[in-house]
Amino acid sequence: MGDVFSQKEFKNFYSVDSSSYQIIPKVIVVPKNEKDVINAIKIAKKFKSSITVRRTGTGLVGSALNTGIILDMKNFNSLKITKNNVTVGPGIIKGQLDKKLEEHKKFFPPNPSIGAFCSVGGMIGNNSSGSRSLKYGSVIDNVTEITFIDGNGNKISLPKNKKVSKKILELSKNIHVEKFPNVTKNSSGYRIDKIKSIRDSHKLIIGSEGTLGIVLSIKLKTKDSPKKKILCIVEYKSITDASMNCIKINKTKPSAIEFVDKTTLNQINFKFSPKTQCLLFVEYDKNINLSEKKLKTTVTGKIVKKLKSDSEINRWWRYRDSSLYYSLKSIKKEKRIPHVIEDAAVPLESLSEIFKILKNINKKFKTKTIVYGHAGNGNVHVRLISDRREIAMVKKIAIEYFDEIIKLGGTITAEHGDGLARSEFIKKQYGKENYKIFKEIKHYFDPENVLNPGKIISMKSTIIKNLENF
Repeated sequence: MGDVFSQKEFKNFYSVDSSSYQIIPKVIVVPKNEKDVINAIKIAKKFKSSITVRRTGTGLVGSALNTGIILDMKNFNSLKITKNNVTVGPGIIKGQLDKKLEEHKKFFPPNPSIGAFCSVGGMIGNNSSGSRSLKYGSVIDNVTEITFIDGNGNKISLPKNKKVSKKILELSKNIHVEKFPNVTKNSSGYRIDKIKSIRDSHKLIIGSEGTLGIVLSIKLKTKDSPKKKILCIVEYKSITDASMNCIKINKTKPSAIEFVDKTTLNQINFKFSPKTQCLLFVEYDKNINLSEKKLKTTVTGKIVKKLKSDSEINRWWRYRDSSLYYSLKSIKKEKRIPHVIEDAAVPLESLSEIFKILKNINKKFKTKTIVYGHAGNGNVHVRLISDRREIAMVKKIAIEYFDEIIKLGGTITAEHGDGLARSEFIKKQYGKENYKIFKEIKHYFDPENVLNPGKIISMKSTIIKNLENF
């Protein structure tokens, strides 16, 4: 079964991730091979325990926390590079993968800001994206094959397994597509809307948060590293102006359009105009000169920096990637509200509406917000600040925010997953009929509900339960 730990120190360590939640598990298993994984599932079934897979614990919504067995996949760190693909184990760290691919002048496009530390298995679990998903798509668009062990202890490779692939395709034909969010990235629920043929069947596992199977290996698509890049920093006196301008900038085909508010820009070692309210980071990695000319005629803000050297580009991206850190640093601990509404996305033309919704929430609940995110995808990350630390308020804000996001055709989570924070809202997001199909999918792969129960298919409200230090 691999190495087994039940000491208090281990249980405490695995009881938290990067979310606001804490759940103490019964035991931690570190499997050495496939057989250990199968045995762990058998034991979980025998003792009617849960089994929850995890690696580095960088998740923001408690996806990898549970009461039973925690399965740490750190030993599954294989890596094999071929011409346009790389096959990896789920335990490999994205930063290690990036370095290896760099030696071959290749890259794996999804680039979460925590990329140096998160595992590829975790990225599969929540369908990670990052800044360059605008051009290259999310994890779900960059994987060709997945091998996993389901809740029955069966080893399945998709899309190779035709029987399972046909079943997934059959289920996909029953969904109500109009109830799925009209966005360019989405990590909520089971992404059965992405199954257009048998060749797509593996995509169902991506974003499933370990509820359908424990991943053993993944075949990823790789791209040639861009020969040149340009990153333009654009300052705006109005957040509405910046969010509206994103629609036109997006038509110039950038690889990224990122947004930060004053909290992040105040941390940057550069003299911005005192009237600047926010910045857009706009990057191109193709047709550099032409793209730069197009951007100049498109922006309504002021281009204050044009960066062309890799070292300068990387330095400025570090500012953007540190937005979560800057936001936490700027909020006193006693004023932090658990981050449960931090990952919604809407159609790009509705991006400015998010800021109106947040303004109303701030007024109604006497909160303040820090905002940054992937503006080109209509995806914003929100940090709430309040003097009133009322636990019930967290849920009230979430209900109000998610209702408005869904009305706009958006998703309650674009790249961080559902976890403990949002699983109870999935039925509202997708409607009863689609939710019924989600339950059928869960039952097909995990009939005894041992794999990470309470995530995605959730019968209980978990948004304000198990909050650490609140």
